[in-house]
Amino acid sequence: MSDAGVLDLVLFLPLLGVGLLLLFPRDNDELTRRVTLAVTVVQFALAAWLYARYDAANPGLQFETRVPWIAAWGVYYQIGLDGYNLLLVMLTAFLGPLVVAGAFTAITKDVKLFYAMVLLIQFAMMGTFLAQDLFLFYVFWETMLIPMFLLIGIWGGERRIYATIKFVLYTAFGSILMLAAVIYLVWSLQTSTGVISFAFADLVKTRLPLDVQEWLLAAFALSFAIKVPMVPLHTWLPDAHVEAPTAGSVILAGVMLKMGTYGFMKLGFPLFPDATHVFTPVLMTLAVVSIVYGACLALVQDDIKKIIAYSSISHLGYVMLGLLSLDLVGIQGAVIQMVSHGLVAGGLFLMVGMIYERCHTRELAAYGGIAKLLPVYSAFFMVLTLASVGLPTTSGFTGEFLVLLGAFKTAWVQYRLGYGLPLLLAVVAVTGVVLGALYMLRFALGFLFGAAKAPHQPLFDLGLREKSILGLIVVAVFALGLFPAEPMHKTELAAKAFRQLAGTSRLPEIKP
Repeated sequence: MSDAGVLDLVLFLPLLGVGLLLLFPRDNDELTRRVTLAVTVVQFALAAWLYARYDAANPGLQFETRVPWIAAWGVYYQIGLDGYNLLLVMLTAFLGPLVVAGAFTAITKDVKLFYAMVLLIQFAMMGTFLAQDLFLFYVFWETMLIPMFLLIGIWGGERRIYATIKFVLYTAFGSILMLAAVIYLVWSLQTSTGVISFAFADLVKTRLPLDVQEWLLAAFALSFAIKVPMVPLHTWLPDAHVEAPTAGSVILAGVMLKMGTYGFMKLGFPLFPDATHVFTPVLMTLAVVSIVYGACLALVQDDIKKIIAYSSISHLGYVMLGLLSLDLVGIQGAVIQMVSHGLVAGGLFLMVGMIYERCHTRELAAYGGIAKLLPVYSAFFMVLTLASVGLPTTSGFTGEFLVLLGAFKTAWVQYRLGYGLPLLLAVVAVTGVVLGALYMLRFALGFLFGAAKAPHQPLFDLGLREKSILGLIVVAVFALGLFPAEPMHKTELAAKAFRQLAGTSRLPEIKP
């Protein structure tokens, strides 16, 4: 099988897994769990093999498959790996088996349907990252809504219907506007060149007037900002996280939120560079507001799931700040921060699920003295807490440090030119690091080291399955923190291309 065929298999393996589950008896839950885990493990192994074969010196699309789908509309099934999506594809594949294994004991109702939805959303998320055709991208983008709707709506908490409807309304509203912008963009390409195409490589060459770019970027940005989410479009996230089952929370925090930042990086800013220049002060301000406001909200929460949910808003704000800096270091820091947040927040949500299975409450006040009762659990929790804070040697430090370095480099140049807002915003963004330490250490202090609460039932420390899940995440966190050079080398050319595309004007040429 060719490398392109392996990438096709990486994409479609979860869908094949869904078909396989349909053949099993409904009451054979153990077989369903094991087969689903095997499918996701194989997917990760294949993705890792392609990652190892990825040529960092090749700036083009690799392992590409491009075949006609709706030829009359210029729509192709086109997927491939590049520096934009490489690490995010690996993150998605890595978290897949951990989500499946983490739900072994938590999900006992409609097990086959649950794992079918997990595989379906794995397929849709992988397709969103791999798609190189805007029509295909939009199909995968919308497909993600269906399994997440069911994951929250069927296996969620008491207010799951409210959270589900809110999630769907927010994301669907943004998606409709993006669809309108996509149609107009393709029509503009056809009008100016006579060619109808949805391929990213063709659309990025389109020259549009500034006012048109502004309207189209606003439509794309609204859809992506909801998914990130950026303040003030964030209110769906805490409800979705609190009511979702643990697997849903891990998928949301670990991968789905990255769809928004990836959308800005792959589509929004490169397609409309002149509008990006106009919108940068507003978007950068919102990114810094998200950093500080998300941290402040996390600081006052008493629900342990909400603490991590609001921290996600803050951490993704750093990603946006790094992208908007248009500095090579800041852009690469944003990519590292995306992966780091997926690992750390995903791990923390898994740990919340583990303690919830034992104590059946998420109220911070109900816990205390966990360090004495569950020492192994507490050790893993502290490692991920310190990674979230940005302790050196962890991935959290690498991502945030590079983002802030890139932001300050750009801000200082602009300050010397007499424009002080970026420098002010970069300084304010640093306070997010301090606030992050405050809310996470407050969380750990009350949760692990507070006054011991008498448990309602005997508590058992982590089993082998749970240790394996968290051990893999911790290894990945330290690997990315201690050895970031190799993944940064693989994404360097894409970061340079992004800076070039998003920083170069493509206004229509004015003929004399």
